[in-house]
Amino acid sequence: MRFIVRCKPGEHREREERIAIIGAGPAGLYAAGYLRCRGFQSTVYDQNPEPGGFLIFGVLDIHINKEGVRKGIEELRGIGVEFRQKTLVGRDVLLGDLIESYDAVLIATGTWRSRRLDIPGSGLEGVYPAMEWIVDYHMWRYGYRAEKPPVGRRVVVIGGGLTAVDAVHVAKWLGAEEVHLAYRRTRRYAPAGERGFREAEEAGAVVHELVSPVEYIGSGGRVAAVKFQRMRLEEQPGTRRPRPVPVPGEYVTLEADMVLEAIGLVPTPPFDGGDYGIRLRSDGTIDVDEYKRTTREPVFAAGDVVNGASLIGPAMKSGLEAAAAIEKYLNGEIGWRKDM
Repeated sequence: MRFIVRCKPGEHREREERIAIIGAGPAGLYAAGYLRCRGFQSTVYDQNPEPGGFLIFGVLDIHINKEGVRKGIEELRGIGVEFRQKTLVGRDVLLGDLIESYDAVLIATGTWRSRRLDIPGSGLEGVYPAMEWIVDYHMWRYGYRAEKPPVGRRVVVIGGGLTAVDAVHVAKWLGAEEVHLAYRRTRRYAPAGERGFREAEEAGAVVHELVSPVEYIGSGGRVAAVKFQRMRLEEQPGTRRPRPVPVPGEYVTLEADMVLEAIGLVPTPPFDGGDYGIRLRSDGTIDVDEYKRTTREPVFAAGDVVNGASLIGPAMKSGLEAAAAIEKYLNGEIGWRKDM
């Protein structure tokens, strides 16, 4: 996978301007490749032990060639992109210090935290956020952690997206005897699609459609079962997906000694809401304009931390658009947004 696009190394003069890119996922890597190729001094700050973000730690290698990702990152190093790994902005270095030290800052920190269910029993031992658990699996697999993540004998995965399907695969790889995938709609309307659900079944999962969790049942402080309410689909005018509606009085219970919640991801900006004068939207994404400018000069933002969880393609496109806007800004072609 190449991260140097729309440019050939060496065809642009060296520039003095320094740019800090926070996050080494697809948006950050494509932005770094574009900006360095254009002559700008590009430094990438990232919390993980190696660059790549979700490409390395969030997505399974059945979906992406990780050695290809690593080769692309080495190509970035070869043209002078600097990587500062194991550096969490907000803990190891402050965003304010980067704003003061660099000519422009690009936030591309993605959506690294799982949305959690707020139902009775959610605090029981054995209930895990799926994405963080998958990241832990990759940290162990690539030798960055000594202990592999825990896995139960009977695992219930809740959700209908790619993270849910990946959690099924990892649970089986780690030795789960039974894996159940539960989704509140039908597979036809799942983000992972019918293909994703078919892959989950081929991996050994039992799929349960039209069920929504209402309670985790515990025993001795640990999850022992999940109670679901049966759902039906109700058409909504003007929308492509029908709305799941509870069927009164109809429930089903699945035994489980482990639950993986994969019901969505939330943005993880490197600051608390409103800090540094950077405005967040109501869903936690960073407020940007058409040039990816935030409400604090000279801070730009791109990728999933702006758009919400998406696929690699949109994140890549967003990173390139932000990089082009940074170039225009540093060339004096555009100023800063006025609605701050």
